[in-house]
Amino acid sequence: MEQSFKERKNKLTLFKTLRHAIKEKQGRDIPDNVFITCPKCKASTPSESLMHDLYVCPECGYHYKLSARERVRQICDRGSFSAIDKNLVNVDTDAFPGYTEKIDSCQRQTGMSEAVLTGIGKIGGKKTAVAVMDSRFMMASMGSAVGERITRLIELAAKKRLPLVIFCASGGARMQEGIISLMQMVKTSAALERFSEAGGFYLSVLTNPTTGGVSASFATLGDILIAEPDSLIGFAGKRVIENTIKEKLPENFQKAEFLLEKGAIDAIVHRSQMKSTIEKLLVLHERRG
Repeated sequence: MEQSFKERKNKLTLFKTLRHAIKEKQGRDIPDNVFITCPKCKASTPSESLMHDLYVCPECGYHYKLSARERVRQICDRGSFSAIDKNLVNVDTDAFPGYTEKIDSCQRQTGMSEAVLTGIGKIGGKKTAVAVMDSRFMMASMGSAVGERITRLIELAAKKRLPLVIFCASGGARMQEGIISLMQMVKTSAALERFSEAGGFYLSVLTNPTTGGVSASFATLGDILIAEPDSLIGFAGKRVIENTIKEKLPENFQKAEFLLEKGAIDAIVHRSQMKSTIEKLLVLHERRG
């Protein structure tokens, strides 16, 4: 039986106590890289414990950002995911200074060819079209390759009559590609309209952050919108809006909790419940015949 959150937290406390005892008795410490510091509450957590808790801080519940591959590992049934369009990459048509070098650097650092991973996998045994955006790659900004990969996945889901799940995380449109980047908003939205007309089910999962052109297009067009706790979701930045309307906005403005209160999203789901929640939604919206 799975350990409760409280039990795992108690184990973490014991681990820290033992760590301190080792340092006091032997004059040495456990290597620093074993621990990860929470950016919200500054608590130090053993990396192995953090991984076991799906990268959620046991002290404050902060949801760490996940790589696309880690997200797939958590959500898809083991060994079921098969990536598509891995070699589809952008073309620097505008010759934006330093853009090609930036892409090369991101590819080396992340092992990703672009900012989104798309493919077909099983979730709770149900074959599903899945896309996961990776914020490590240029803040998961949407350029021509990202838009094209997502559009192709939507069209594949329509063709094979599969449900569609997209994990959104983005800083918005990729300015280095200019109007080509902005065109992806229209392209992905049009593909989703055709998918919907064909009877497809689209679940959009909003993670931290989901902003800019992505939030203004496919991210918020799901049949159901769910979000991880405390995720930043919006188009323009809070300060930009305040300066424009000359008013002070609420402290939690554009956070998932604020959007849920205002009816803009359907639910906030803790990462520990994400896979089971998606499984239930897929069952409820399974196409018959």
